[in-house]
Amino acid sequence: MATPVITPIIRFNPYASTSKSPSPYPSNLPKPRFQIRPTPTKLNVSTKNHSLAAAASLSDPFVLQIAETLEDSLSTTTPPPPLLQKLRDTSAESLLSTPWPTRKDEPFRFTDTSFIKLSQIQPVPSPPQSVNPLGFSTDTQLPNLVFIDGFLVDSLSQLPPLPDGVFVGSLISLNSEAIMKRVSEFVSNFQGDLFWSLNGVGTPDLVVVYVPEGCRVESPLHLRYCSVEGVDSGSKILPVSNPRVLVVVEKGGEVGIVEEYVGGDGQKCYWANSVTEVVVGEGAKVSHSYIQSQSLNAAHIKWTSVRQESESTYELVEVSTGGKLSRHNLHIQQVGPDTVTELSTFHLSFSDQTQDLHSKLVLDHPRGFSRQLHKCIVAHSLGQAVFDGNVQVNRYAQQTDAGQLTRSLLLEPRATVNVKPNLQIIADDVKCSHGAAISDLEENQLFYFQARGVDLQTARRALIFSFGAEVIQRLPHPFLRKKVESDIKELLDPAVKGSK
Repeated sequence: MATPVITPIIRFNPYASTSKSPSPYPSNLPKPRFQIRPTPTKLNVSTKNHSLAAAASLSDPFVLQIAETLEDSLSTTTPPPPLLQKLRDTSAESLLSTPWPTRKDEPFRFTDTSFIKLSQIQPVPSPPQSVNPLGFSTDTQLPNLVFIDGFLVDSLSQLPPLPDGVFVGSLISLNSEAIMKRVSEFVSNFQGDLFWSLNGVGTPDLVVVYVPEGCRVESPLHLRYCSVEGVDSGSKILPVSNPRVLVVVEKGGEVGIVEEYVGGDGQKCYWANSVTEVVVGEGAKVSHSYIQSQSLNAAHIKWTSVRQESESTYELVEVSTGGKLSRHNLHIQQVGPDTVTELSTFHLSFSDQTQDLHSKLVLDHPRGFSRQLHKCIVAHSLGQAVFDGNVQVNRYAQQTDAGQLTRSLLLEPRATVNVKPNLQIIADDVKCSHGAAISDLEENQLFYFQARGVDLQTARRALIFSFGAEVIQRLPHPFLRKKVESDIKELLDPAVKGSK
């Protein structure tokens, strides 16, 4: 007998307020070339993409406006590789029926994207290839690729000789027909939401990491994304970048990926709209670290899509502290038996920020194993955290062992967290569990410290820092752990000093 669906929803917002939804089309933006007609007459549009024009009358004009702007920003001096053009065309077609998300849509019920919609989206032009615009540090201790505003900059990247058969670089520079054929199997093979498709339309290139069968890459690859172009707070213009990476690890291969997102100026406004796709072959392993510390006035929207084949392992450790609006969409599908998935996430909202994680794990085959730990701290009265974690155990995923735990720490009376752990179980021979906890620091823990002569402020500091340490300590590289720990302590120090 099948186990019923379990879908608890936990909301903690004692000072919730309502507000009117923004206008469906901002008055400060120019009208799009795709005009909505009251009757099905012949369309009078001017566009390079005729498939967009064909259905313009049924589409969201603001979405089409952004798609048009992204298309116009792409280089036309040389034709893109057919695979990249296929990605752009497929993404453009999906935008025809995809409206801009509002708070009325369930996936965005707690996430307000009007910050982006009320702006004039402006794609970032190509950065210089031989100049370091920020004095960008090149001392990473790891082989690295540097992206400036979504563009791969070879002059700032440092790649030592790699094992035979490994390719790391731009799709445009990929000369191997065998690798190109293999990569083409996964491009446009998955469809995400609006932001996924906008990235596909506007990405200047596809960066490929390919690891052949049986190959183990000893040193992790450090992908460093830096947002340089930005505007001052209050400007109507919002620069946008669209980096995209595809990682393919063949049977028995192994690689570590470190993604780090930083902003050039901590007060600038911009929008980083990133996509990473990971394919983990049979018996292969990918260790993925994701660190986000963008400007506090930026929008950061990240898509990570993972496909795991039988007996493969995927490990993700995420630390997110930046962005006025930060959202990570994480989709993982186990497409073979005996698969292992481990997810560890720590979010910190220390200003008037929204830190959002929407994850979905789909198990379709026997003996799948997964563990998900999500922890967040909201240390500001206007801060917000969102967690929507879905684990879907389908009919043939028998003997699945899946666990999910989310814990939130609220340090201010008006701090908000919306938590939705979600188990959907159809198989009947499974071991699945989940838990959720939301609280301030516990009085008995503080009393324990004070009873041993530790003052209240020191006690709070120890408890707050240790709350996130469980995730931070899972970062696989010592220099990353040290850097993240230092940054977290600096960000939380005002909250600790301001406590009574």
